[in-house]
Amino acid sequence: MGAFLRASRARITPERAGLALFGDNRRVQGLRREELAMLAGVSSSYYTRLEQGQANGASAQVLNSLAASLLLNDDERVHLHTLASHRDGTIRARVIRGAEAADPALLELIGSMPETPAMILGRRSEVLAWNPVCHALLAPHIVYDAPQHPTTRPVLAEMVFLDPAVHALYADWGAKSRAVVGDLRLAVGNYLRLTPNSGH
Repeated sequence: MGAFLRASRARITPERAGLALFGDNRRVQGLRREELAMLAGVSSSYYTRLEQGQANGASAQVLNSLAASLLLNDDERVHLHTLASHRDGTIRARVIRGAEAADPALLELIGSMPETPAMILGRRSEVLAWNPVCHALLAPHIVYDAPQHPTTRPVLAEMVFLDPAVHALYADWGAKSRAVVGDLRLAVGNYLRLTPNSGH
C-alpha cells in the first residue's frame, strides 16, 4: 500500500490539492507527507507509519479521506481499499495456477448471441473465448481459435495498448485505457500471485 500511496502523492501538486504555496523552493514532487496528512485529517506521524507499513491497518473513513485528498478515481479508490485490507501490508491473494478455462455456461451464453459481440476474459485479461461477431469486430487479424490454446490466447490489455487496430475501435481510447488499467489493478490486488501460463 505504501508504494501506491507514494505514487499517488507524487502526482498531485499542491495547487491541485487546493494548498497555497509560499515560495518556490520545493524539492518534493507532489504533496509532502505532512500536507497529505493535513488534507486527510490525520496526524503526520500516523500517515507516515501507514505509508511505511508500520500501522495496523486504517479505517474505511481514513482510507476514503486519503482517496479524496489524493483525487483518486473509483478504480484507484477500490484498489486502495483492497491493499489496505491486508493488515500487515502483504497480499494474501489466492494463487491461480495453470491455464484458466471458460465456464461452459458462459460459452453457451455467448454462443447464443450471434449478432452481439461477446467475449469471456480471464483474470489476466486473457481472451478465453469470443463469438464470431466479436472476433470479426475486435481482432479479425488474429486466428479465431487462438483463445482455445493457453499459449496463443490474446490478452485484451495488450491489444488495447499495443494493437493499432484495436486502439482505433474506441472513440474515447483514454477512458478505455483507464478502465483496463483499473481492471488490472483489481486483478493484482486480488490475485497478486498469478502464475504465468504463457509468454505474457
